[in-house]
Amino acid sequence: MTESAAESRVVRIPALARVEGETALHLVTRGTTVIRAQLKIYEPPRFFEAFLRGRAHTEPPDITSRICGICPVAYQLSACRAIENACGVVVDGQLAALRRLLYCGEWIESQSLHIHLLHAPDFLGYDDVFGMSRTHVAHVQRGLRLKQAGNSVIELLGGRAIHPINVRLGGFHRTPAPSELRPLADRLRVALEDAWDTVRWVSGFDFPDAVCDVDLFALAEPDTYAIESGVPTVLQAGGGGAPRSFPVHDFPDHVVEEQVAHSTALHSRLDGRRHLTGSLARYAISGHLLSPLALQAAREAGLADPPLLARTAGSAPDRGSPNPYRSILVRAVEVLYAVEEALRIIEAYEPPAQAHVAVPPRTAVGHGATEAPRGLLYHRYALDDEGRITEACLVPPTAQNQGAIEEDLRRAVQAELARSVTDESELARLCERLIRNHDPCISCSAHFLDLDIERQHVQAESPA
Repeated sequence: MTESAAESRVVRIPALARVEGETALHLVTRGTTVIRAQLKIYEPPRFFEAFLRGRAHTEPPDITSRICGICPVAYQLSACRAIENACGVVVDGQLAALRRLLYCGEWIESQSLHIHLLHAPDFLGYDDVFGMSRTHVAHVQRGLRLKQAGNSVIELLGGRAIHPINVRLGGFHRTPAPSELRPLADRLRVALEDAWDTVRWVSGFDFPDAVCDVDLFALAEPDTYAIESGVPTVLQAGGGGAPRSFPVHDFPDHVVEEQVAHSTALHSRLDGRRHLTGSLARYAISGHLLSPLALQAAREAGLADPPLLARTAGSAPDRGSPNPYRSILVRAVEVLYAVEEALRIIEAYEPPAQAHVAVPPRTAVGHGATEAPRGLLYHRYALDDEGRITEACLVPPTAQNQGAIEEDLRRAVQAELARSVTDESELARLCERLIRNHDPCISCSAHFLDLDIERQHVQAESPA
């Protein structure tokens, strides 16, 4: 027998809500096999790297914060770290502590938004948070309180909650007095109880079986859970070996971006392999450095001990290939940790002698990375002797995660097809859930998902 030309049928499925940005998904199937899964990001590119060229070295923190209204602090502090690195300046002491406090505010508000308003409806059978609020109003209100608490931290230190204006190279334009932080601490103590309630709530969700079998990638610090600084660290798929690290200035040698025809966002590979960054990666690589309270919350939520802690304590380790559906549990633990960490910083705060240190320009290339709520965010800037930017490179977490998300989709849909599930609406809901597991920020990488399933049918011909 010979095969005739494959027939194709394209089926359009309605859009994905509850993610930031615009994207489509194109699936090509042949029988029960998914040949290709393409996350098609079609938002127009915004050319931030291009119009940063020629700007003064002091400008990227303000300019790059406009890339994302949800995670502006991540862009500001990644830019600061990269340019300060180029200029040979280290910000430490209370200024560094205030930066970490500011970043905690962003983790609290962003992770709480995703957990309560975007992700929880998937587990509770609702199309959106409006439907969920009819029967789960207390949970929605708690999520809003947590988000407002995070916003309060950003407003106090950043000048406003969206696109903060008080951040600058070397520190801040103005630092707070201890009296200004006391009301914030009172609010965060309430938020700590809300964070505990959130952990207990999400631990009761039903989690489908799934495996994200890719390398995990996150920043790591020697003595603390990495947020605003750290060394890029890789845990290979399967978790069999020890994590390996490399200096942040070697990032371009390991993470290589390439253009693909189906997306306006670049795709990234880590040493030639798919990789995942974000909460699951952070927990696997640095979870042993969470506070005792956060580790207690993780265990109460049903999370296994992270690999390094398991090896030293003799407990059951978390799998090296984590379940992406359980990312909501890690996010809830990270909210609790960020609230606790914010309180710790406030209690130890002493006003610095000056609001910022000088960052004089010089001809150099600087590299910086921080942990945005969605994962590792890398910046690189080249400066001339007048401090003008001659080159800029920004690598956001969602662009890095696209390959892992596509592999998640391919495996899950293929499993459903093997079970004879062919209903497009059911497959679309599955794909939406899988994508929201990773809380993608599409605008950062270049709201709604159009799913095209192209079914290829092969007809058999009898011999002539």
